Amino acid sequence: MEHFLQGCKAALQIMKSAAFHPMKCRILPTVKANLNKPSAVEFHVVLGNEACDLDSTVSAIALAYFLSKTSPSKNLEYVPVLNIPRQDFPLRTESTFLLKEHGISEEHLTFRDEIDLASLYESGQLVLTLVDHNVLPSSDSFMEDVVASVIDHHTLERKPTPSCRVTSQLVGSCATLVAERIFCGAPNILDLQLASLLHGTIVLDCVNMATVAGKVTPKDSEYVTLLENIFPDLPPRTAVFNSLQKAKFDVSDLTTEQMLRKDMKTLMSRDICLAISAIYISLEDFLHRINVESDLRVFCDKHGYNVLITMAITFSSENEPVRQIAVYSPHQEHRTLVCKVLEQATNPPLDLSPIASNPCENLAAYHQGKTTASRKKVLPLLKDFLRKRDLGDSSSNSMQPFQDNEKNKGHVGGGAPLANEGLEDNQFIVEFGDQFDNPDNCVGEEPRAARFYYGFKKQTDDGAEDENSFPPTPMNSLVEGCPLDRGLPKLTAEDILERFSQIAALDSEDKTTSGKK
Repeated sequence: MEHFLQGCKAALQIMKSAAFHPMKCRILPTVKANLNKPSAVEFHVVLGNEACDLDSTVSAIALAYFLSKTSPSKNLEYVPVLNIPRQDFPLRTESTFLLKEHGISEEHLTFRDEIDLASLYESGQLVLTLVDHNVLPSSDSFMEDVVASVIDHHTLERKPTPSCRVTSQLVGSCATLVAERIFCGAPNILDLQLASLLHGTIVLDCVNMATVAGKVTPKDSEYVTLLENIFPDLPPRTAVFNSLQKAKFDVSDLTTEQMLRKDMKTLMSRDICLAISAIYISLEDFLHRINVESDLRVFCDKHGYNVLITMAITFSSENEPVRQIAVYSPHQEHRTLVCKVLEQATNPPLDLSPIASNPCENLAAYHQGKTTASRKKVLPLLKDFLRKRDLGDSSSNSMQPFQDNEKNKGHVGGGAPLANEGLEDNQFIVEFGDQFDNPDNCVGEEPRAARFYYGFKKQTDDGAEDENSFPPTPMNSLVEGCPLDRGLPKLTAEDILERFSQIAALDSEDKTTSGKK
């Protein structure tokens, strides 16, 4: 696998050199064994989705490797491309962990900002395969005519064409469909390294293969079991799941900017651009990072935010959720207004109390007593405030309860939509931090976990998923009207945290009942 990825990088480098120095192309050294052949006339790029989560990353790498081993063409260079800039990859902590764990160096990967797809397309040298999505975004739609194949587990949005082979099926992980392709086409290419990547990805996506989570399908189970039977040295599923879950929330190697961008949403109004970041360490630890206030100022200046809200989510030693919230702005008026909105919120009340040890001058920090008030519940409060401020409503200086009735459904705060409604929920990463690391989060025989996932499944069945989940909810091209047409539930950090809060409440009730008996 490493030689394959190194060869991809080397081939791209030769292509770039040829573009700038066409006369020197023939005398460039052959730096990798698989380049001891004439330069490839076409690049077959296996392109993951824009979320670039673990499923997308491993699916792209594994499928490109399979195609390179089975293609009869000598004039195609198969290249897996991760659909984000290289600088964003450290935010995908579970991906960096799994690849490093199995000997794949980040330097051998190819990212979207390292390959000029437009130039390859214009020169007639590009073929595309899409994994973990089935249509190109509008910015890339000009390349639709070179999409030769698709492997995906999301809602099928592309129209069928004779030139594009589509594999679309409702499964918990796209890696399951890639594993199926490999087993059916060239099982001999599987080794422990490739099997570990596929196995870990499927186990994580399918929530440790727990049926109560509503993610796993028979096909996912079939290929995980098949991999385990062929490679008995694969670690136990629970160990794999726990290590990947832990990696999702390991921010020890992230800079302040990376930590803020890891799980962030933005809201925009006439004069306020507000970012809301979820972080997974305590505010005390975060605010005592070296030069943190300078980092916050640089971050806001760089990205154009004049207000930054940080929502910290941790767990106590008793596995009780702990929430804290901070409001940063160098503009005192904006900071005061947003703090007032949060302090006076009634639906839901946040029950805020100031944090004494706050070293930052332009920041207000609070303990949040209402631990069930997730970011998903705080967002409507802020949207309503910004909408009223844009409309010149003097009441926007004091928070009114957020109303969401059927008459005004679809509009922020029960009124007119924001002028920038299409931008209100921009999210740098949505797949990252989906499930909070917690000893009881591993589904097995633990009864609290079972109750948790049944509760979560009911919520998603009622249509209460996070509003901007990416990738889209998986769906299969089954018979019309199938009860699964709404897709598999997408587990998000906020949903998981809310379910833990409910678990704690159930435990408290159980203990009270037992005490009375």
